[in-house]
Amino acid sequence: MESNATHPVGENRADGVEGSRGAGAPDPGFRHPQEVRRRFSECRRGMGIGGWLTNYKRFNVLPNAWRGPLSPGDFEHFETYITEQDVRSIASFGMDHIRLGFDQIVLEEAPGIYRARTFALLDAFVEWCERAGVNVVLNLHKAVGNYCDIREEVSLMDDAGLQQRFIALWLEIERRYHNRPEVAFELLNEVRDVPPEPWNDLAQNAIESIRKHNPTRKIIVGSTHWNSVGTLGHLRIYDDPNVIYTFHMYAPFEFTHQQGVLQAAPLYYNRKMAYPSDIEPYRGYQRFVSGATNPYPDETRMDKAWLRKHMQPAFDFAAAHPDKILWCGEFGTIRHCRMEYRENWMRDVISLLKEHGLPYCVWNYLSTPNDGNRFSLVDDETRAILSPAMLRIIRGLDE
Repeated sequence: MESNATHPVGENRADGVEGSRGAGAPDPGFRHPQEVRRRFSECRRGMGIGGWLTNYKRFNVLPNAWRGPLSPGDFEHFETYITEQDVRSIASFGMDHIRLGFDQIVLEEAPGIYRARTFALLDAFVEWCERAGVNVVLNLHKAVGNYCDIREEVSLMDDAGLQQRFIALWLEIERRYHNRPEVAFELLNEVRDVPPEPWNDLAQNAIESIRKHNPTRKIIVGSTHWNSVGTLGHLRIYDDPNVIYTFHMYAPFEFTHQQGVLQAAPLYYNRKMAYPSDIEPYRGYQRFVSGATNPYPDETRMDKAWLRKHMQPAFDFAAAHPDKILWCGEFGTIRHCRMEYRENWMRDVISLLKEHGLPYCVWNYLSTPNDGNRFSLVDDETRAILSPAMLRIIRGLDE
């Protein structure tokens, strides 16, 4: 990724960085910081993998007691769903990095106790990516206390014990992949709608903890309100060339999540939406769902011009911090949206990102039927791309 200006475990322990070597000892696998930056300067477009180690079942329908333990079926899914061939396929699509989402409970059996069985899958994935010539973003998709689709009694932002577990997990991941500079760490996916400072404090503590062991690890941090573009300005900025800033782009939500089942509003409205479009169906959504009396008062069309205005805070952030990397780490449309409209929206978003020199990562390669909002770009069985035109768009070849 460029700035906007131009990899078997024994017993795993929460304090595990010192487990492999002394905290201050040199690592023979370290690369010079300039070399690390060079490698990641090649990351311009990527693809996310969900549905494997995250979003593998619909948690919001489960009783609380069933949400934490992993079932035999979960392990069978983890060990069969994604293979090296999938990584090769993504590389063949022209992607230069893969963003892999994983859940804390998939890697952590209990505080400070980590699952060798699932960490072995992460090890294999990193090896597959190395052989395929693509870089890796390890994305903590759901942390205990910050699940996208589960409202938990205790928030990660309010509980010191959960925060210690959060940082300990990242230190264990650093210990395991200390010699893998092509692996970037995305601290947390879509921080919920919370005040920004508790998250800024936790993110800074995590960054400083990792920096004690690795001064050049690429670390990615996003803002609150589900990585909203509108909250980018709330992020703490670091005097650290290896911190990357990220946002997600799913606007207009009425279109990208139409008839989805994880969020109540699009399911309630239950209407197919087009893009581009006259503004009236979007006004109708807001009137019906939220009771708005005058939604989209200054708009006549839902089109690229509207997207540009919505994404302007990201462009302003990039302009204000030309020495920093800003990465659109997630964007896409729900699978049962008509393909023509999916292509139209993706083409416009990518065109705007390229116009401002921003690297990006589309969501999502493949989603299970258990994922309430399926954003898949490939067929469930054949893993073939659903639309050759969409592939050209994702590769930035069709504007």
